[in-house]
Amino acid sequence: MSKFAILLGGNITPTKRLAQQLEGARVIAADHGMVHAKVLGLQPELWVGDFDSTDAALAALWPDVPRQTHPAAKDASDGELAISEAFRRGATSLVLVGGFGGQLDHVLAHAGFLLAFAKRGVDAFMTSGTEEARGLADELEFHDLTSGTRLSVMPFTDLAGLHISGVKWPLTNKTVLLGTAFTLANVTEGDVKISLRAGSALVLTYV
Repeated sequence: MSKFAILLGGNITPTKRLAQQLEGARVIAADHGMVHAKVLGLQPELWVGDFDSTDAALAALWPDVPRQTHPAAKDASDGELAISEAFRRGATSLVLVGGFGGQLDHVLAHAGFLLAFAKRGVDAFMTSGTEEARGLADELEFHDLTSGTRLSVMPFTDLAGLHISGVKWPLTNKTVLLGTAFTLANVTEGDVKISLRAGSALVLTYV
């Protein structure tokens, strides 16, 4: 396994859980995401982007990190380019740090990445340190959540055959329609298992 952390430009809260999740990860920063490197005690091996949101002070902190510079007029976001470079370097799992907050179009793009990764069987999640998201295409299990953790399943299509166990309000073979909030704000009561027969969703946990 080769774990990569991708530093994105959204919000983070440094936590013990986040530090543990980043142990042993190689790090690539996407443009302004480099602002998180010092806070988290990380040393990126590459800095990717068009650098339109990197000011002189941030650049001066990291003069020795190799840069991969792209034009502002490009067909991918800085985060997407950083993820592609991680895969090119052998990534088998991804931690998208700082994917929440900031511009909604970018947050939704990050959600789309997670859904695509889930369909491909790639181990990936997005985190702010206090909120985590994972794509759901078939099955997910959680063995490290404290009892009482808030958990939501956010449909991105109609869902068929949704099962959730280990929560206050379990579900069995449930159909959930896109555009409903039925599966938001559940609460964990132990190890959680979620499975889905058809559809795509994000599983959000508030840790």
